[in-house]
Amino acid sequence: PTGQPESDPVKPNIVLINCDDLGYGDLGCYGSELHDTPALDALAADGALFTDFYMASPVCSPSRASMLTGSYPTRIGFGGRPMDNMGVLFPGHAVGLHPDEITIATMLSEAGYATLAVGKWHCGDQPDFLPTNHGFDEWFGLPYSNDMIPESGYPDLALLNNRDTFDLNPDQSLLTDRYTTEALEFIRQNQAGPFFLYVAHGMPHVPLFISDAFVQHSGQGDYADVVEEIDASV
Repeated sequence: PTGQPESDPVKPNIVLINCDDLGYGDLGCYGSELHDTPALDALAADGALFTDFYMASPVCSPSRASMLTGSYPTRIGFGGRPMDNMGVLFPGHAVGLHPDEITIATMLSEAGYATLAVGKWHCGDQPDFLPTNHGFDEWFGLPYSNDMIPESGYPDLALLNNRDTFDLNPDQSLLTDRYTTEALEFIRQNQAGPFFLYVAHGMPHVPLFISDAFVQHSGQGDYADVVEEIDASV
């Protein structure tokens, strides 16, 4: 009625799950007969199932930066020198997603959302480029890909809690479960909402790591075991 203030619009809670290198045909809802993915299939059945989707890049750093900002990679400094391998950042690079760039987390934080990033970041490992400078209240995860480890000639891999080292060269078979635990705790603490939760699983990017509970779980090999553990996380 005229003269009465409008009620505040409902602010939905948002959970964005990003799985590194998961293929289009790896889920039951997209036709896989090798992987048992009931949780993700249920989301598809109860919601919208998209059959066309395009990222701005086929590799980690520029695709993630583009997804978070809505910008083409070259617009935000990704996709060319001094980076190699089509724009992938490597440990110690002095480049990354500039703090002045506006991400979805920045916008939602300004709209009153609690925000958490869990998992792989890969948009710059220097302090200025980390998630807590891009609209996330908190972050728990790896700064780059899980194959950038001492065994491959890289520095020690740090599992970070915000900017502090939580674990050095962590047991990666535990990471999917660790990320899930962090995500659930955030949801419990912010269940009154609104919240934005970004869960960026490092799997099934190689090398593959599987928790004891999911070793030989699928009967279809390590890759299928990893996919089914991600589904259980969901």
